[in-house]
Amino acid sequence: MLLDLAQLVERVAPILVFLVAITLVAEICDLAGLFDVAAHYAARVARGRVVVLWLLVVVLAVAATTVLSLDTTAVLLTPVAITVARQVGAAPLPFAMTTLWLANTASLLLPVSNLTNLLALHPLSALDVHTLGYIRLMAVPALTAVAATVAVLWLLHRRELRGAYDTPPLAEPHDRLLTQVCGVVCGLLAVAFVAGVQPALASVPAAGILVAATYWRAPELLRRIRLPWLTVIGVCVLFLVVDAALRFGLEAWLRSVVGSGSRIGDLLRVSGLGALAANGINNLPAYLALEPTVADSPARLAALLVGVNTGPIVTMWGSVATLLWAQRCRSAGLEVSARHIAGAGAVCAVVVVAATTLTLVAAA
Repeated sequence: MLLDLAQLVERVAPILVFLVAITLVAEICDLAGLFDVAAHYAARVARGRVVVLWLLVVVLAVAATTVLSLDTTAVLLTPVAITVARQVGAAPLPFAMTTLWLANTASLLLPVSNLTNLLALHPLSALDVHTLGYIRLMAVPALTAVAATVAVLWLLHRRELRGAYDTPPLAEPHDRLLTQVCGVVCGLLAVAFVAGVQPALASVPAAGILVAATYWRAPELLRRIRLPWLTVIGVCVLFLVVDAALRFGLEAWLRSVVGSGSRIGDLLRVSGLGALAANGINNLPAYLALEPTVADSPARLAALLVGVNTGPIVTMWGSVATLLWAQRCRSAGLEVSARHIAGAGAVCAVVVVAATTLTLVAAA
């Protein structure tokens, strides 16, 4: 029992260290104005065309999700996107839905994009698939997920994304040097993650550099940082609860439900069940519960990630990112009903999960 607990701690500790460090990086980037400056720059680059501005927000959302994780997009980019849309006279809802959906569906490419990906590295490593192998496995499905999401967003909001606007104002004044340091650190982090550097080993020094730079340039900002201690505690509790449930018979029952094999139907079954479970109980416990049933195959593990990453956009509790996004929308004065999220999210989830899984079959 003690050995099992030690193995669990060994697996979880680096993930929790990464979670705290990358949140610190994201918070400092936000306080330094990196997202604000990027979004306002996009509004000027778009030259008055709403659809071009929207596409540039898509690029920002994908980049933020891929490098800094899905919660960064949901929490930090959402209010900026809403504010910029309002400043140029565009409807804010398409921009808000873009950050919500891409926070989830764009979280497949790198292990750091989603905690579920980091968890999957453990069984994938046992199958001799390490970080670069993970990226090769997920590259085409990740692109498919983003493309399918953008297509659904366009079909649902194409009328609202037409039109033009006058040149928007510049972003609020920020410490230019600190903003540039944040941009450079994020760029270096992206290179480190793609190169296969362990996420915790890359994110901790990055956080240290940004804390030092902030203390030098704007020490008052450090008091405004909020670290995710409740999330850390919640993740620890989830690990213990799901681990106990698997030991007391849940794993055997799930194996009978999930089935086996790596053919098209088998992988669609895995991703579909992953999406349903994620929307039912949240994507993190859904992944933890289903992982033992698919740990015998890289393709099946990848299909599970497709389901639990791109699927939980129907219910408000499907992912923590969705809950955080809804909170940010309310703070920005934008009310989006749970019915609208469920209806539109169901359409997007079915399209994206199916299309991405089929691409995975071809790529695997």
